Parts: sequence; C-alpha cells; structure tokens
Amino acid sequence: MQSTQVPNLVGRDSVEPRDVAKLKQRRHPAKGVFIFLDRATIVFATVCAKGRAKQLANPTVYEALRQAWQSADFWMIGAYVIMPDHIHFFCSPKDESVVIEPWVTFWKREFRRELGNAAPRFQPGSFHHRLRGAESYAEKWEYVRANPVRVGLVKTPEDWPYQGVINELRC
Repeated sequence: MQSTQVPNLVGRDSVEPRDVAKLKQRRHPAKGVFIFLDRATIVFATVCAKGRAKQLANPTVYEALRQAWQSADFWMIGAYVIMPDHIHFFCSPKDESVVIEPWVTFWKREFRRELGNAAPRFQPGSFHHRLRGAESYAEKWEYVRANPVRVGLVKTPEDWPYQGVINELRC
C-alpha cells in the first residue's frame, strides 16, 4: 500500500517545481527591466570584456568609461567597480521609455569613440537584474566592492582605484 502522506516542504522547496529536468532552460537572460512608477528602480549590471581579456582596470579605461556613462545620460550610473575583465555597476533610469539594452550598447559605442582603436572590446549585451530594495542594494554593493579583495588584487576594498559613485541612487 502506498503512503498518501504529502512531504512537509518549506521555503524554496515548497514552490520549486519537482522535475526541473522537464523545464525548458533559457539560452539567454530575459530582456528588459520591469519599471514600476511607484518605486525606485535600481539595476545591478555586469558587462564583461570580450574573451574576458584583462584590459579594463587601468586609468585610461577608467576615465573613458566615466565619460561614456556621463554622455549616456538616459540612465544614471550609481556605484561601480571596474575589474580587469569585467565591470559591475548599479544604474537607474531617468526616462522609463529608454530600455536598458540599447542604452548599454550606446555607452559602449561612446567608449570606443573616446579611445578609438585602442579601446578594449566588450562581449555583446550585459547581465542585469532589478534589485528589490535597499537591503538588496547594500548587500550587492558590499559583495561588488569586495571583488578586488577576493581575487587578491588589493588587501581592502578602499585600496582598489577603479571604483566610485557617479550618482547617489536611492531605494
């Protein structure tokens, strides 16, 4: 006789599908960012160098990125960390009609115009997701600013020269 007792599932197990092998897996992240007009929209984004080449953490790239981000002013850049092979940043839309993917493409193009043939290339697109609140923003920022320490580039986050805040983003 089979037991009809339902297992006592809690937390994530209670809502996750049981047979994940049958689910269709995405090949690419979902496009766009949901923007709710009644609350702040802060997005955590990562952009990688093409082939993960370690060409980004230097003063020339640092200044050119800051210039490109200031030219691409439909979204505001908040805190950012430029690692040798990728960039993490937080951003928020100034105009909700401007979708994030074309904006990222625009500032990459501005960056290349600034540096010409010497500009490091980026992988197509970016990884990004909307943060859910102030706690998430603070947690993500602590994680991001500790990146150079985790990979042994510096002893403390404050020692990493390729980081900063352009705009104060508030939840």
